[in-house]
Amino acid sequence: DALYEVKALEKVTGKIDRQQLIPDDAPKFVRDVTAKLIAGKGDSIPVSLLPNDGTWPTGTASWEKRNIADEIPVWDEDLCIHCGKCPFVCPHSAIRSKVFAEGDMIDPPASFKHVAVKGKEFAAGLHISYQVAPEDCTGCGLCVEICPVRDKSRSSHKALNMREQLPLREEEAVNWEYFLTLPEFDRKDIRWSTMKGAMLGQPLFEFSGACVGCGETPYIKLATQLFGDRMVVANATGCSSIYGGNLPTTPWTKDADGRGPAWSNSLFEDNAEFGLGLRLAITSRAQHAIHLVETLRKNLDAKLVDEIKQADQGSEAGIYEQRKRVATLKKQLQTIKTPEARILDGMADYLVKKSVWIIGGDGWAYDIGFGGLDHVLASGRDVNILVLDTEVYSNTGGQMSKATPKAAVAKFASSGKTMKKKDLSMFAMAYENVYVAHVAFGAKDMQTLKAFMEAESYPGPSLIIAYSPCIAHGVDLSYNLRQQELAIKSGHWNLYRYDPRRLESGKNPLQLDSKEPSIPYMDFASTEMRFSMLQRSHPETSRELFKQAEDEAMARYQHYKKLSEITYDDSKEQTISSKEK
Repeated sequence: DALYEVKALEKVTGKIDRQQLIPDDAPKFVRDVTAKLIAGKGDSIPVSLLPNDGTWPTGTASWEKRNIADEIPVWDEDLCIHCGKCPFVCPHSAIRSKVFAEGDMIDPPASFKHVAVKGKEFAAGLHISYQVAPEDCTGCGLCVEICPVRDKSRSSHKALNMREQLPLREEEAVNWEYFLTLPEFDRKDIRWSTMKGAMLGQPLFEFSGACVGCGETPYIKLATQLFGDRMVVANATGCSSIYGGNLPTTPWTKDADGRGPAWSNSLFEDNAEFGLGLRLAITSRAQHAIHLVETLRKNLDAKLVDEIKQADQGSEAGIYEQRKRVATLKKQLQTIKTPEARILDGMADYLVKKSVWIIGGDGWAYDIGFGGLDHVLASGRDVNILVLDTEVYSNTGGQMSKATPKAAVAKFASSGKTMKKKDLSMFAMAYENVYVAHVAFGAKDMQTLKAFMEAESYPGPSLIIAYSPCIAHGVDLSYNLRQQELAIKSGHWNLYRYDPRRLESGKNPLQLDSKEPSIPYMDFASTEMRFSMLQRSHPETSRELFKQAEDEAMARYQHYKKLSEITYDDSKEQTISSKEK
């Protein structure tokens, strides 16, 4: 009775040409290739325009301007406390913070918002702006959800508030373009241990085609803010390879100096080995470069040679100084007419530290690629592994993986999974020389930030397992942050960090960062369709499995708690604390 006829047009009458929306100042490759692909004219592109070495330019997603948000966040600069939480949780890098000198602003748009930055760590005369990219925002609302500040007279009004996009689009697009012209804060001066400081790092992963409110992309974006100008990424096939390198565009991008992550996608089954190969190749080239520097010592500044070889690159300031030395080295090499000088000139950049990341989902890490992952952990090599754990094969349609929790419904587990989730952390910690972290960005942001900083600085294998709410969970991802909170409080997901370096000072390497489960497991499970559908389809089975899941969640927490309470004396011998005795 509610049906009514809609007259369909016989032909398309719209005149919008997606290709014509790309501005004339876009890079030539974007105009000639990317724009045509976006417009659906890929068949007209001659082979001669495609990269003949198989590599594609980065930073192309910023030209799409998909305009899919009904609402976008609006900043109340008078209420804001500059905590940095909103850009931290943004899945698409669509809202950012920038601190700049007031004198850097030349003819700002009248509507461009900025205020003096709060915090003793910033010099006088510096201003801050939180700006949204209106045509790239997806309208998920997570930035507003995380905002901790409310107007005392209007509790519903925050420092960020969602407003209709259309009336704001043109004005905010102008503000965004102006925002991009302002200088980035000097990386060597950023206080990376604070959320406010870390969010001043330029994200080099922006405007991906991931789902609205995606639980994976904030982790990748964070890694690029912290280490992106020197990242080399091996990416397993899965969601992260689709939104990461699904032509015509890629969200991986570069900074004003042309530095950014070098990204490549490998298969499910060999991505860990692929990433290890990248690590070995980079290390080999760096060693060769050092050998050539020493070989050419008599033709170079001896002090420069020693400084390059002995450089401490454990901080942004150290990397900045090494880059200056390498630039000086390249100038000196131009005056040396030997084959060794030419070879060194081509590989001198390997003298600057590279951060190797192996990224993939739980289907790769727990299942198909686990053998390779274990091999890499056992290698002792300096690689960083990021597992985006959605607890299901998300990209291929929601099949059960070994990360799928007990009682969850998925393909190949339509009556609820009866086995409990594989504990990947315990496998890794058994090696005792692997850094391991269990994180959830929406539940404890500073713990996530610390884990990334610690993992990258660790001179061996590091493994970050990141809780990533997904549409396959059967939940609106505007509740992404809430789901993470519930997962922690119910004991479904525990937060901890295992750092082998703590043993050097006689400390327990395991730090438990979450508290004992404080809510019934069902308070979490009942909010997600992957669990609740079992209650409807198999009520008796669901009661039994949920009881087991709750008991196992408590037992798992107690297990980790006991491990974290083991004391280590100066001789590194393990003893049980007096309380445990």
